[in-house]
Amino acid sequence: MSVRKFIEFLSEKGKLKTYRFEFPHRPALRYTWGDIGLSDVVQSIQKKGYFSHFTAMQQHDLTEQVSKTIYFNIEQRLTGGGTEPTQAGIDRAFKGKCRISKNAVTVNDQTIRLLNGRNTGEMGVMEVAGIEQFPKRVTNIERTLIDITVRPVYSGGVYQVAQAFVAAQEQVDVKRLASYLRKLNFTYPYHQSIGFYMERAGNYSTSQMNQMGDFELQYDFYLDYGMKQTEYIKEWSLHVPKGF
Repeated sequence: MSVRKFIEFLSEKGKLKTYRFEFPHRPALRYTWGDIGLSDVVQSIQKKGYFSHFTAMQQHDLTEQVSKTIYFNIEQRLTGGGTEPTQAGIDRAFKGKCRISKNAVTVNDQTIRLLNGRNTGEMGVMEVAGIEQFPKRVTNIERTLIDITVRPVYSGGVYQVAQAFVAAQEQVDVKRLASYLRKLNFTYPYHQSIGFYMERAGNYSTSQMNQMGDFELQYDFYLDYGMKQTEYIKEWSLHVPKGF
């Protein structure tokens, strides 16, 4: 019996399940014995990969929305970021559309989108329940809040991000979040967006807000890419969607 025939036999008579991930980049084929959660199968694509953005929001109960997209981050080898921005460069970048990873595939009515994130040394990544060989990995709450601020498009949009900051108040360690921000050394001043989200939530203490007050406000910044109508929040030097 050929290998192909043997696989067909196990699929028909046994419990063998086949998962074909026809990604434009990094295609993968996986077999499981019996039913296993799709996220556990996705974790096996890259042992050091981890779930992020909206998927991490769901893991930490930061949203009541159900997303049909699974976000799985595989870090690049080289560390980027940290260059000095200019106001003209910030304005130009955020007036355009946000780039979205096209490395995605739909399996069992769910979209799996692979993100090729910057190298962070897996900062803020934790293990949660999963199969023994490939324990499921996800960003912790502090890292999740940073990621969804940086890429609202992967997080349900700015309104969902704002709700996540409300839901996170009792669990987040703002001192740790601020420490992550400094270590990540982003080119853009995302601390302004985070400070605004915290203030907008209305449930963060003075000591928590003071952690964000330690960052400088050197540039005018934008809450999201491609906003058509905006208003300016002077306290955070931030352009936000009008009426937000």
